[in-house]
Parts: sequence; C-alpha cells; structure tokens
Amino acid sequence: MKILFTTLALIGLSTLGLQAEEAKVAAGNLNFTLPASGWTSVPTSSPMRAATLKIEVEGAEPLEAIFYYFGPGQGGDTKANIDRWLGQFASPPESKTEELDANGTKISLVTATGTYNDGAMFGPKTPKADYTLLGAIIPGPDAPVFIKLTGPKDAVAKITEDFKKLSLSPFAAK
Repeated sequence: MKILFTTLALIGLSTLGLQAEEAKVAAGNLNFTLPASGWTSVPTSSPMRAATLKIEVEGAEPLEAIFYYFGPGQGGDTKANIDRWLGQFASPPESKTEELDANGTKISLVTATGTYNDGAMFGPKTPKADYTLLGAIIPGPDAPVFIKLTGPKDAVAKITEDFKKLSLSPFAAK
C-alpha cells in the first residue's frame, strides 16, 4: 500500500510541469485561442452565432463575447458593421477604431462607450448607461468573422487586452 501511495505521489509531482492544452474556439475556418483563465466556450443561444464565450471578471457579472460568421458574401463590409455597432448607442458614443496587424492580416478593433441600447435587433431595447462595446472584424479565408462584446465600462476595461489577444490569435506566430 505504501508503494502505491508513493507511486501516485510521484506521478502527481511529475505532471505538475506539464502545460494544459490551450483552449480554442473555431469560427469561420479560423481557430481562436482563449486567454489563460476566466474565458470559457459555452453553447450558443442562436443559430446566428458561430460561438459564444463566457468571461469571468472580478467584481462584475460575467461578460459574453459573441462570434458571428455569415459565410462568403454575407455580413457586410467593415464600415457598415462599425456604423451598425455605433448606431446601437442612444447617442453617438465615445469611440475609436484601431487597425491591428496580425502578422500581415489587418484586424479592425472598435471600442465604443456610452448608453448602449441592449436588446434583440427588432425587439424592445433597454438603455444601459456607461457601457462599452468591443468589436473585432477579422478577415477569414472566405469571409470575415465578427466578435462583439458589451458590458459595464469598468468590467470591459479589465479584459480589453485579452480581447485584443483573442482577436489576433488565429494569426499568431507558431
């Protein structure tokens, strides 16, 4: 019995140095690497969603990042999507659009803060003050992937850098 416990203890110690496999989510023929902790893939709630992530944020309710992929020729161009996202605010939000370079692939990242009109596209809206929208438009092999996340400004600020890394991850050097 003592030998069994010793063997199990040695096996346990020898596996401490092993790295856990990185969590990934696929959308539109691209594979995205999830940030190290607090980001998990959950079942989608709509056929329009390619993937959904739940993000644990200290001191806040969990956030949700939604991946959209509509296929070749669908989903609109970058400007149309940015305009649509900004139009989801009660009045023009404080916003900026950045172009990120992912090893030669240009990714558009939108950050907008203001009173966000939350709700389904054609349903009633609930105004939410001091909300931030993070949006990424990522070119895919045949069509773009769109990632959208909204939440309280302070909570979103805590995960903005991880959102950028997620957006760049399909093109990260291996």
